[in-house]
Amino acid sequence: MTRSAFTTALHAHADQYWSRHPVHLRLHQGGLTGPELRRWIANRWYYQKLLPQKDAAIVANCPVPEVRRRWTERITYQDGTAEGHGGNAQWLALAEAAGLTRAEVLDERHVLPGVRFATDAYVTFCRTRPWIEAVAACLTELFAPGLMRDRLAALRTHYPWVDPSGHGYFTTRPAAVADDARHALGLVLSYCTTRQLQDAALAALTFKCDVLWSMLDALDHAGRTDSAPPGGCPPQDTP
Repeated sequence: MTRSAFTTALHAHADQYWSRHPVHLRLHQGGLTGPELRRWIANRWYYQKLLPQKDAAIVANCPVPEVRRRWTERITYQDGTAEGHGGNAQWLALAEAAGLTRAEVLDERHVLPGVRFATDAYVTFCRTRPWIEAVAACLTELFAPGLMRDRLAALRTHYPWVDPSGHGYFTTRPAAVADDARHALGLVLSYCTTRQLQDAALAALTFKCDVLWSMLDALDHAGRTDSAPPGGCPPQDTP
């Protein structure tokens, strides 16, 4: 494919992105109960906490120093430069702002098997596949900034009982993820110069979309079958 056609094919995966999943649609429309929102937060934590390990696997497999130097910034972003800083610390702040205790998030008591399986599969993919395929899998970031801005608006509008102290991840992350996406896209376009490599990159991005969708499928199923999600509803949840 030409560079232009390849770029178009990558962006076409927006139709497979998890922004269209029923769980996210309900979240953004204010349709989740307090326990359902907390379950989403607690399960998403498992994905968040493994992002630095995923990125470390890409760095370990990449032979290009300048790529490693830039990609390492992702690990620092999530883990922070000190305790209490970074994207993962902000996610824990969101959990506490929504009524979860830090202990119950960290011990992963609410993490569903389907979420764990899908997330672990993503990390394994990045450890075992060529580094540029793992980078291509990260290109769901192309579609993330708008979703994050919508989520912040939904939290402020539909879930006012979530303390604003927990909004930090969604106020800082859109700009950072947009920059990361531009960098990752540039790498994929530069290094995937044969049709075989391009097809592998497209397959990797499809796989990542499936991972994200599967995580929400697990949450959706739990919401339909479990009448007692984690945590109790705060009074503000009821009309």
